[in-house]
Amino acid sequence: MGADDGLLGSFEEQVLLAVVQLGDRAYGMRVRREIEDRTGREVSIGAVYATLDRLAKKGLIETRLESGDQVRSGRARKMVRVSPEGAESLRRAREQSRRMWEGIDLSTLPGGGA
Repeated sequence: MGADDGLLGSFEEQVLLAVVQLGDRAYGMRVRREIEDRTGREVSIGAVYATLDRLAKKGLIETRLESGDQVRSGRARKMVRVSPEGAESLRRAREQSRRMWEGIDLSTLPGGGA
């Protein structure tokens, strides 16, 4: 399996899931905050934008410009949403993860665990 095998990277999956969670309010900075809030880890805005660009090139998200307002000094904002292809990629990723975890007993891992 190569780099373009259709599988999502871990961060790509997190970005797509954040976009789904945010619905019609999804744009770069909000995606970043959503990931940070849900994972508890710091995420650079540059990594989010690079990943959104990559997902757009793969056809997994769609973008549209939202007109600016006074708060943004008239600058437009690029809004994102998951495309049908992106939704299918998330479904596949979830199913693959479920199959990989199937039969795993966490108590057998070093340190035990729940």
